[in-house]
Amino acid sequence: MTKDDSALAFENERLAVEKVHESRGRIEHELRKVIVGQKEATHQLLISLFAGGHCLITGAPGLAKTLLVRTIAQIFRLKFQRIQFTPDLMPADITGTEILEETTDGRRRMQFVKGPIFANVILADEINRTPPKTQAALLEAMQEHQVTAAGVRYPLEEPFFVLATQNPIEMEGTYPLPEAQLDRFMFNVIVDYLSEDDEVSVVKQTTARAFEPIEPLFDGADVLQFHEVVRKVPIAEDVVRYAVRLASASRPGPDAPKFVNDWVSWGAGLRAAQSLVLGAKVRALLGGRFHVAPEDIRSLAHPTLRHRILLGYRAEADGVSVDSVIDRLVEHVKAPIT
Repeated sequence: MTKDDSALAFENERLAVEKVHESRGRIEHELRKVIVGQKEATHQLLISLFAGGHCLITGAPGLAKTLLVRTIAQIFRLKFQRIQFTPDLMPADITGTEILEETTDGRRRMQFVKGPIFANVILADEINRTPPKTQAALLEAMQEHQVTAAGVRYPLEEPFFVLATQNPIEMEGTYPLPEAQLDRFMFNVIVDYLSEDDEVSVVKQTTARAFEPIEPLFDGADVLQFHEVVRKVPIAEDVVRYAVRLASASRPGPDAPKFVNDWVSWGAGLRAAQSLVLGAKVRALLGGRFHVAPEDIRSLAHPTLRHRILLGYRAEADGVSVDSVIDRLVEHVKAPIT
């Protein structure tokens, strides 16, 4: 690579970084047209998209989870498909199925008809209202970005995201997601009830007039470029080690903190540390920084770990929540001084 080529590549990267930083304000402006409050949830969802990760959105019915995902898809000008998960949904209803087709010369052949999974943004609505057999239909697509049918692999169009909503598992008619599938979600974002003032704003806005139209800001090529820029963000080894220690400290064992051995049955795996580092890189870029700080890791501990830590019966007896365990982990694992 010549000196001129290096300078051009550096300038292109600089412009891409500025584009990521500036995009946050533009996206938030469009979201405010239809979404009131939920700033933290929205920020975490954007981080997962810029990092190329899937996102699980947990909250009670009626908190605009579906509206949030649909609006994000409109902003990014991506092909959007909504799959309503119900108890009678079958795997083929998601991935597609083979049908017997008659050709023009009178012969018959099997033809694969693609299902709704073949899109850029998949809204898996109320994913925990369908049995685990059907939930598992997403496993290959989420990990390999492909679908296999009758021994033939069908690649999914990039970028590809699964944004799944779920109701709290205590609600009637829900099935817990398998651990293998939970681990494929980068974040578990909590959408909670709004404050009184925000609820008043929502009621006034939704009963007075139609929503303002959403202006598309980016396309698929822009999103793929964002993914490339994120992976080039430098991060110190001490900060990476901090992310690894946060994840490993959640696993019961002889070296684990006492509260982990008391309350945790299963801890976070390697994907948790990977998600922490990628998410921290995005958070740094959105904040206008081209380096990762320990605070970037620490701020994403809850959405990254809460669906990867399985509490034991003793935690339930003691009234301990998974978020309180994560609070203790953040206190226990010392962050590097940078």
